[in-house]
Amino acid sequence: MGLKKFLFIFAQAHHEFRIPELESISELYGFKVVVPEDQDPLRPFMVLELESEDHARLLAQRCILIKSIYEFYCQADNYEELHRQNQANRHLWERYIEDTSFKFSVQAYNHKIPQRRQKEVVENFAYMGFSGKIDMKTPEIIMGCFEEYDDRRGHIRDKYEGDGSFRQVYFGKLIAEGTARALVSTFDVKKRSFFGNTSMESEISLLMANQSLASPGKLIYDPFMGTGSMAYPTAYFGAHVYGSDIDGRQMRGKGDVPGVVRAASQYGVAPRILDLCTFDITHNPWRCGDLFDAIITDPPYGVRAGAKRLGRKKELDAERMALYFEHRANPRPDDSPYIPPTKPYELSNLARDLVVLARYLLRPNGRLVFFLPTVNDEYEEVDIYSMLCEGMEVIANSLQDFGSWGRRLVTIRKITTEQYPPPSFAAPVESEEAAHVPAHRDFREKYFQGFKKPDTDAV
Repeated sequence: MGLKKFLFIFAQAHHEFRIPELESISELYGFKVVVPEDQDPLRPFMVLELESEDHARLLAQRCILIKSIYEFYCQADNYEELHRQNQANRHLWERYIEDTSFKFSVQAYNHKIPQRRQKEVVENFAYMGFSGKIDMKTPEIIMGCFEEYDDRRGHIRDKYEGDGSFRQVYFGKLIAEGTARALVSTFDVKKRSFFGNTSMESEISLLMANQSLASPGKLIYDPFMGTGSMAYPTAYFGAHVYGSDIDGRQMRGKGDVPGVVRAASQYGVAPRILDLCTFDITHNPWRCGDLFDAIITDPPYGVRAGAKRLGRKKELDAERMALYFEHRANPRPDDSPYIPPTKPYELSNLARDLVVLARYLLRPNGRLVFFLPTVNDEYEEVDIYSMLCEGMEVIANSLQDFGSWGRRLVTIRKITTEQYPPPSFAAPVESEEAAHVPAHRDFREKYFQGFKKPDTDAV
């Protein structure tokens, strides 16, 4: 079957996430989307190729960033050329001429078209000769014409100033509206039962769920569960979720029913939360690998609370260690429950350990999807590749930009069938670390210092 062209209209948000999301969902459903090299991801319109309209509908139902998809007829930088191309492509639309109810829609990006000119634009398509009924409510087909204007935010201008001076105009027939964007409101954190602080907005958690290829029958693990922001959309898409955290209070909240389970009940997915456990990933209970189809997580990186792992900042001397073991062996009846000590978990070490743990726990072709904060001015592509280990490859790396810093949604796939032993989480060898210092090293300290560079001239 040959490829057909489709006009994709995207929400103007998270433009770097568009192509990875499209490729992930097309892989999930077993087809391919062809993205021409000359496509500009910053623009809201893309002309992409698919095998069928059914594939376009599947993407519209699942992709969070798609507003609508049209069968592509033509595009040009003026209407004269647009109409010439449309007439040359008569074979695409002539089957609708005789007896098909229809509607024309004229819209613009970064501009508002006056009603009078909208009517003129529609009338100029009269050569198409549609003889069916004009139906503005429930037409059989909708023809869409889209004018794209340059971004003029920050400029004072009259209401319709610059009308007609568009960058590009597109024309096609509606295939499907993007229905998945409604989930952004469904999973809005403000509408969720509160049981603890959370920082992951719903749109991002949905994008992460799509990157993980969440679907019925999949088993997905979040090793830094917190309040479960990634669990709800992942479970909504049909996957079963297992969660853990070094601080169980975040998952439990207050009350007899754990907070994560209560929140999952709001979305009807509580049965898909398999279990919640409290442990440090560097001292985990996993005794066999190849368990999970995906690992999806937002590791703590220190803006709100620093990452922790079991251990002491300063080891006890021999005398104190002897007292500690004696007390552990003979606890007093009135003792409080033992809470093990923790020490800071530096972000670059955490990221490296997470990749090694994923290689052990993921099934072949399984995905690790996680956020990595970084200093934008210092970031280099090698930062991501320096954390990889044998058998793992990066397939997507998308930036959510906050100005001085950003967080990168990194997707890494397990490309080996070899079984590896449980990771030791040993400290990195100093000589290896000296070769390259990634921009996410010591991120917490850089954040609270305002990302100021050290004064090299100071004596």
